[in-house]
Amino acid sequence: MKKKEDINKTLNNLFRQESGKMVAVLIKIFGTENIELAEDVVQDALISALETWKYRGMPENPKAWLYRTARNKAIDIIRRKKHSKTIDFSDPERKLLISEYTLATTMDNFWKEQHIQDDFLAMMYACCHPDISQENQITFILKSLCGFSTKEVARSFLVSEDTISKRLYRTKEYFRKHKIRPRIPFPEEINAKTAVVLRTIYLMFNEGYNSTHSDQLIRKDLISQALWLCKSLLDNKSTQTPEVYALMALMSFHAARVDSRVTEQGALIRLADQDRNSWNQELISLGSMYLNQAAFGKTLTTYHLEAAIAYQHCIASNYENTNWKEILTYYDLLLVIAYDPVVFLNRCLVMLELNGPDEALEAIKKIQNHKIISKYYLYHAILGEIHERLKASSKAVAYYQQAIQLTQSKPEKRLLKQKITNLNG
Repeated sequence: MKKKEDINKTLNNLFRQESGKMVAVLIKIFGTENIELAEDVVQDALISALETWKYRGMPENPKAWLYRTARNKAIDIIRRKKHSKTIDFSDPERKLLISEYTLATTMDNFWKEQHIQDDFLAMMYACCHPDISQENQITFILKSLCGFSTKEVARSFLVSEDTISKRLYRTKEYFRKHKIRPRIPFPEEINAKTAVVLRTIYLMFNEGYNSTHSDQLIRKDLISQALWLCKSLLDNKSTQTPEVYALMALMSFHAARVDSRVTEQGALIRLADQDRNSWNQELISLGSMYLNQAAFGKTLTTYHLEAAIAYQHCIASNYENTNWKEILTYYDLLLVIAYDPVVFLNRCLVMLELNGPDEALEAIKKIQNHKIISKYYLYHAILGEIHERLKASSKAVAYYQQAIQLTQSKPEKRLLKQKITNLNG
């Protein structure tokens, strides 16, 4: 029984880590018009591993075994379909697949380690095409490049599996219709296109760090996949940009605090009450290294500034010793680079700590007529906190109640209800 569990665990981990790379290579072999065919080959390789390893035991190099199996299955398909129109063999990279003399050697070339990494990144950029909606981008990446099942993706978005299937179908149809050729962008376009990829990774991380689509506040599976995707960009010289290092730093700092953010019962713990001894010092050190590496060139992005804010929180010995003045400076710069009312709200929280509730209240009044912000739970939660510190308990309770109505997160609802209970004494 233990042996079977070990095999299943190894395969599950391998599938998460390698399925996207295998799919990317197979898409390069078959073309984006045959994405399902690529996914089927990967699934078949996984099933073969389950059936074979169960009787013969795990091979010395499970990853190599899985890759070799996928390669052999791809060769079988090429042989069967070389006279059909399913695969476009007029493509220069596929012409040598038609002849038996060059088939095996050409196929081996597709599966070289460096080519695999490049193909995976190329597929990442293809997934983040600006004409594909962000929800479809993330859906496709989770399913095809991160090894999530349709059921898991549906649970992440809190929608039906049918909805996810439709999203995947629309994305694949876009690839078919436009015959998108996955490629790593040219140097002159790398920054603009990488920005789209980073935004997708950032959205994925945020959903894992503070989930809006799950009963759980934290989704470690999404966090680990976002970190892995960003690390994939750093592993390729052409995508080692300051923004990528900055985002990796930001996510490392936040990921370091994950285990201290909720109780064993799933209740949210405020930053002020978190056990800083439980913060992952290795991740904080990595974040610091990435932040230093992000400093080259003349680029200053929101990722740099958000990472700098997260760094200040991570190095503070306790909540009271946080360098709020430095953090306020970073928020001011963030608003200069790209004004965002949510960033302004977070700045109000910093002002509350640095200058007290009166100044924070004056600041937050500046966006009280903003249509979107007035419907955002955090706006009312911050107003509740401000009025609680002003000793205006009844107003604070009213704002907390409004915030409860506007958030879908159960942990956040529980925290807000606890605040009301404490105020009502």
